Amino acid sequence: MTAQDSKLGDTDDKIFVGKGNEQAWLTLAFANRHGLVTGATGTGKTVSLQVMAEGFARAGVPVFAADIKGDLSGISEVGVPADFIVKRATEMGLTFEPDQFSTVFWDVFGEQGHPVRATVTEMGPLLLARMLDLNDVQEGVLNVAFRVADDNGLTLIDMKDLRALLDAIVPDAGKKGTDAEDSPLAEIKKAAQGFGNVTKATVGTIQRQLLVLENQGATKFFGEPALTLKDFMKTDRDGRGMVNILVADKLLQSPRLYATFLLWMLSELFEELPEAGDLPKPKLVFFFDEAHLLFNDAPKALMDKIEQVVRLIRSKGVGVYFVTQNPVDVPDRVLGQLGNRVQHALRAFTPRDQKAVAAAAQTFRPNPKLDTAKVIMELGKGEALVSFLEGNGTPAMVERVMIRPPSARIGPITPEERKAIMDASPVKGKYDTAVDAESAYEMIQKRIAGTAATADPGAAGGIGGGGILGQIGSMVGTIFGTNVKRGRLSTGQVIARDVTRSVTNQVIGGMAANIGKSVAGQLGGSIGRTLVRGALGGLLRR
Repeated sequence: MTAQDSKLGDTDDKIFVGKGNEQAWLTLAFANRHGLVTGATGTGKTVSLQVMAEGFARAGVPVFAADIKGDLSGISEVGVPADFIVKRATEMGLTFEPDQFSTVFWDVFGEQGHPVRATVTEMGPLLLARMLDLNDVQEGVLNVAFRVADDNGLTLIDMKDLRALLDAIVPDAGKKGTDAEDSPLAEIKKAAQGFGNVTKATVGTIQRQLLVLENQGATKFFGEPALTLKDFMKTDRDGRGMVNILVADKLLQSPRLYATFLLWMLSELFEELPEAGDLPKPKLVFFFDEAHLLFNDAPKALMDKIEQVVRLIRSKGVGVYFVTQNPVDVPDRVLGQLGNRVQHALRAFTPRDQKAVAAAAQTFRPNPKLDTAKVIMELGKGEALVSFLEGNGTPAMVERVMIRPPSARIGPITPEERKAIMDASPVKGKYDTAVDAESAYEMIQKRIAGTAATADPGAAGGIGGGGILGQIGSMVGTIFGTNVKRGRLSTGQVIARDVTRSVTNQVIGGMAANIGKSVAGQLGGSIGRTLVRGALGGLLRR
């Protein structure tokens, strides 16, 4: 089938991206094999991204993309048939028909889109340490804090929860013996010291880094209601995929926050979605702009996890497309997994630039008719070297093509247009108002004030609380005699307690798999022990 066979160029199983001597088609069945869009500033990367996003949306595939400059917001409005657009479409054998796509705007700061929030517990210590730029010792103490929170049913929702927990694990330097044991937080402090030496100096350094993060706006990011990623994976009433745009112009001023936030989203998708195998088209396509920020100064442990997620998330039906200036911005072990490539022009003004061009040329399957390295420096605006997967999943020979024009508007929308879209949004009202549920901060304050009913973590709305979870915990605890206030336990009581916890956690673990994030604040204490840290530090529900 040729481009002329369809007014829009796309078919049921392919997206028409551009045309040169040959036509460039992105096959939907291979779209979850990931991709890369590269090129110098001003060479047309955003337009290529928009063309692919439109194609995916038409095919019923939801899209998520970070909008760094605001240009991508135009996908929500009807395209303008400007002369140069109509001319390019005609040259490709297309009939240009203006179009627009159902769009949802998101904004970590809640200013130009719906607020995006995650809980501190969901973020996990690995990603949070990356966000805070902690060294190995400080990251170790942060891991201790998360472990103590999990073991003691202290749900970490927002920044004040984490601050309160860090204060709680600091040892009382002036108290020893009986005085230390009488402290309302003695159990928490002892648990922390059991994992290693937690010093006041190290905790103080982490607290200062938290202040830096708060000054960058992270206070608005951590909280509830936490984002439900299924809200990204919707279609509109016409069966087209929703286009989710993260407004990132302000967020990019804090590069670590930006990169870590998108990493968290990727890890959450990896952890939440079931195995899907090879599908006719992806469940979701994720465009990661300014991808070099993801890899800059990333420690080896984090790089290993990123590689693992990128490699395995394909089987979950998610396609990840990195957008950056040069392929060398992406580590080789990740680059090797990106099968679909769009390379815009690179400039070689220095010896270092020339090496980068040569490296970019080597990432393509050679075409005997093209001097790839030379063509990369000659490409005009809107032109690109393209190689998509074809046949049995092998890369096609690189071709020089002109990228097709988008059907929607090219360029940003007005504030009035944005407001109208948000007012009609399918998630309007769901995330707009923050909720401050009882969590670690309130629980610790109760302990300090002496109002906590018991030091057992189940008392915080969990195993000892109300509801079905509370009833299960109460019945099993009563049978073994382990739900009563205790002093020093005998060997038999210790064994009974451990058996009780093991049995109860297995029972509740199965139930917790069906509990949504919306009740995390109320049930965090009861399911804390049954949640396992995922690949990038989030929570894997098992």
